[in-house]
Amino acid sequence: MTVRFTTVEVDGLKVFYRSAGDPSAPAVLLLHGFPSASHMFRDLIPELAGKYHVVAPDLPGFGMTEQPARDAFAYTFENITKVVGRFTEVLGLKTFAIYVFDYGAPVGFRLALAHPDRITAIVSQNGNTYLEGVSEAFAPIQAYWNEPTQANRDALRGLLAPQTTLFQYTHGVSDAALVSPDGRNLDDFYLARPGNDEIQLDLMGDYKTNVALYGDIQAYMRDKRPPVLVIWGRNDPFFIPPGAEAFKRDVPNAEVRFVDSGHFALETHASEIGAAMRDFLAKHLR
Repeated sequence: MTVRFTTVEVDGLKVFYRSAGDPSAPAVLLLHGFPSASHMFRDLIPELAGKYHVVAPDLPGFGMTEQPARDAFAYTFENITKVVGRFTEVLGLKTFAIYVFDYGAPVGFRLALAHPDRITAIVSQNGNTYLEGVSEAFAPIQAYWNEPTQANRDALRGLLAPQTTLFQYTHGVSDAALVSPDGRNLDDFYLARPGNDEIQLDLMGDYKTNVALYGDIQAYMRDKRPPVLVIWGRNDPFFIPPGAEAFKRDVPNAEVRFVDSGHFALETHASEIGAAMRDFLAKHLR
């Protein structure tokens, strides 16, 4: 298996992505979460590339993708989705399955709303789209949604600190020694870039628009009934198991599985998640 590391221009924005597998094979688009980038898929890509064309971009403001200034690019989930949508067009991806995690979920589901005909299947790994999946850990962010004051914005800066990144990676994991430091240290490097803190705070504030879309996303799933695999780190302190179970309300045939891990479940269960994805995709992608 060969992984390629490429940068492509998307309407003037340089987007970095990883790709592997036969470009003529069915495509799988991997969408990362906060505060990470496509390096979070370093163990998953080899699990899939033997049969699928796997593509994993870094979202604007994350990883190796260009980070334009906030006065040149509004960091909203809607704008990020537009970039990702155009990215798939530039690459010639006419149809694709999506793997969504954390921030990748609102991006992937917005793509599905805009282009339902392009989505062949959905894999959600701790990618929430139900109110019952939102834990109390979101209370400080919700306070900023309700009152977008500078004080409430500044109260979120601790979420960008290295100790918070470490918590995200290790909470709910049976043995923290199983979690490589590589991913979280790289995340901290990107978070420490000049201006990235304000970008991340903008996105935390805009996350309320994702919650507002939950009803539309659920209606899409009821109407289109895409194949859905939900595979969840059951000990996630942010997106809790009821959010995983809720998918079956709108897609009764959805497969729902849990692994004994936390938020970044790929760090400990990439082989198990990869095997579940191969089984699932083999049934739905041709």
